[in-house]
Amino acid sequence: MLDVTPKQAQVRDHAGLSLLIIAPAGCGKTETLALRVKGLLSRQAIKASQRILVATFTKRARDNMHDRLSHYLTSREMRETVTVCNFHGLFVRIIQAHSNVIGLDPKRLTMPQNDWVGERCSTLKLKGLTNDVKSDISSAKRRALNDEQVLAELQGSGNQYAFMIEEQRQAESRLTYDDLPRLAELIVANDEVAALYRQHFGAIIVDEFQDLTPQQLRIVQRIGYKKTTYAGDLAQGIYAFAGAQPEYVKKELEIECSETIEFAESFRSSPAVLTAVNSLNSLTGGQVLTAAAPDSWPSGGLAAYRQFDRAQEEAKYIKNLCSWILSEGRAPQQRIGISARLKRRRQLVDEMIAASGLPYCIWDDGVLDKSIAQKIRSMLRGLLLSEFHSADDPLAFLRQAVSFDNEQDPDERTALSSAVDWCLNLLQKDLSPDTIQKRIQIGDNDSLITRAGVHLLTGHAGKGQQFDWMVVVGLEEDYLPSYQAIQAGDNSAMMDEEARTLAVMLSRARHGVLVTSSSVVPGDFIPNKRQSRFLTNLLPAVISDRQQIHDWLTEADWKAIAER
Repeated sequence: MLDVTPKQAQVRDHAGLSLLIIAPAGCGKTETLALRVKGLLSRQAIKASQRILVATFTKRARDNMHDRLSHYLTSREMRETVTVCNFHGLFVRIIQAHSNVIGLDPKRLTMPQNDWVGERCSTLKLKGLTNDVKSDISSAKRRALNDEQVLAELQGSGNQYAFMIEEQRQAESRLTYDDLPRLAELIVANDEVAALYRQHFGAIIVDEFQDLTPQQLRIVQRIGYKKTTYAGDLAQGIYAFAGAQPEYVKKELEIECSETIEFAESFRSSPAVLTAVNSLNSLTGGQVLTAAAPDSWPSGGLAAYRQFDRAQEEAKYIKNLCSWILSEGRAPQQRIGISARLKRRRQLVDEMIAASGLPYCIWDDGVLDKSIAQKIRSMLRGLLLSEFHSADDPLAFLRQAVSFDNEQDPDERTALSSAVDWCLNLLQKDLSPDTIQKRIQIGDNDSLITRAGVHLLTGHAGKGQQFDWMVVVGLEEDYLPSYQAIQAGDNSAMMDEEARTLAVMLSRARHGVLVTSSSVVPGDFIPNKRQSRFLTNLLPAVISDRQQIHDWLTEADWKAIAER
């Protein structure tokens, strides 16, 4: 987007410090927030000695925001007036600077770098008990409890493993990711510390408000009440399992913020894709979206649905569709996302794509970015399997081999830890280092997530990423919606989130989206499947006739599609 839209100008020029922005997927939210920062600085809305805090949820969102801000601000303004960080980074800063006010010595604390609780569960061979242990610990830490109170809470829950693991964590002065917001909330409860942050940050920007937990919201409001801009979209709230409560948060923000500005124009998706997304609005709470330049999309884009008798037929059709789109003369440089609610529902498609010769990458794998890939490849090239198998602690062995302790950046440590865990899992399944290297599938100058070809992922992976084409696999009862949501009931928050997960997957598409289901999924616990209840909303908005889908694909202007 080169021109500032009227809505973006309204955000940029809004005089108050508090503002709620409803910005659905593809509506230019990152650009809008960069303009908001520029507007605040241009009007001198904050004091010369103050900074603007921009908080995101992920490292990638943080980097994207930093990049957009650099288009509007000078290097000096970026350096002296803006702090861009993700929430984990913010909480770490608070803890390292002020944990003494709650009786902790920051020099003795080990910051989180991996799923330590999960590792302990694995070491203790808890298997089926792992989810309950992790859930009980997380739940206890979503309140402003000190260490002693957390232990008392876990003891009262009756979960002896959760209590034992938390007791060990405290004895080792180790922090997990759940501890970061908990301790940050305890710290900013101190009036002097809160006043310090309120004085330091004259304004705050929060990206993706629907992903906030009540605890994270309390921290933001403690240091920035009535001077925070929140941007996001209720219809993209799909992280309840991580403690997010989008409906609650939105109600709180409507009380705090002086004005709400809503966006409804998509710069990302074709009219056909948006029609499919809009069909779910009664289930997701989303608003009607329109394409910013509808005539610029060849043939208006495609939204289609195919039902198959068996999952093998489905996988073959999807593979052939990908081959068709990526063939020379059509759109070989485009990206096709293939997503399922659960990884196992995608298995046959994964196998078919892997055998097809098409360029592909699997987002479930732990290696995504160039720097991490280089380190893992180097480790695997020098790895002796005999030494690995004889190591007392295989994980510690791999971390030493990759020089894990030399990595200082918290986000890089987290990504590297995830990649090492991935390698450990594959090595313990007797895959060779050579085979694992081939799984990485990333060039030294590429980032995996921006490569042309097929991208295999799940519904919650890669939030915010877009693809030229999306294939959503497995629109069946027990998969989408999940069995757990069905048990919770049609009017449950869990069912609402399942609908939003589908909408998020659809909204990643630019040119077109294909949704599929199968009557039989071999190898599943219940192989005979019923079509998803969400098709009641979706079917009137898509093409479901096989011949019509074929005609669109064969008659489309592929030169124009490849260039769009």
